[in-house]
Amino acid sequence: MMNPTTTDPFQSEIVRAISREEMAALPLRRYEGDVCLVATMEDLERALADLRQDEVVGFDTETRPAFRKGEAYLPCLVQAATAHCVYLFQLRQSQAFPVLAEMLEETRVVKVGVAVANDLRSLKLLFPFAERNVVDLGIVARRHRLNQTGLRNLAGIFLGLRVPKGARTSNWAAPRLSAAQITYAATDAWICRELFLQFRTRGLLQAQRPTQAQAPGAAQAGARED
Repeated sequence: MMNPTTTDPFQSEIVRAISREEMAALPLRRYEGDVCLVATMEDLERALADLRQDEVVGFDTETRPAFRKGEAYLPCLVQAATAHCVYLFQLRQSQAFPVLAEMLEETRVVKVGVAVANDLRSLKLLFPFAERNVVDLGIVARRHRLNQTGLRNLAGIFLGLRVPKGARTSNWAAPRLSAAQITYAATDAWICRELFLQFRTRGLLQAQRPTQAQAPGAAQAGARED
């Protein structure tokens, strides 16, 4: 993973926590742009072309929820957000694996998300890749001494938006995703991309030489909080 470093600008301007009451008062936002649920070879070609030309891709996964102790599942869905579209890859379709592997290994494109170490580790149980140029926004936030670093808290603090949770524990392994699931999944990837752009504008991160190796402690530091 790329190792984002702390910089001094804007430190005093950052709000490091947001209360439940403040969060509840924020406007609710969902992604309203183009979504492509990748299902055909034409969809894959479109996604690959777009992912190759964008410099920043919002990245997230969804996994079937586990409700029993010791129960665990592999990811069912990968979301990738470019400036033009959010692509949803259902992982029961193995033809998506080479496209996703290329995206994750591409050094020119920054992949941004929250708790990405966990996502990457799980995806490697499905297909091989060596991730490069990946930024975990939760780790960046922690290095700037933020107290809340989950996706929804960061969206509230930096974007002034409230992101819905509605479909989080739905069945992501379903062959057909509902409209609510599609919107939820697309929104999370879009928010990751928007947060990265906001972090960059505020001077909160500085690009480092991409590496293959995962940053030490990334799995713990990037744990989901929302």
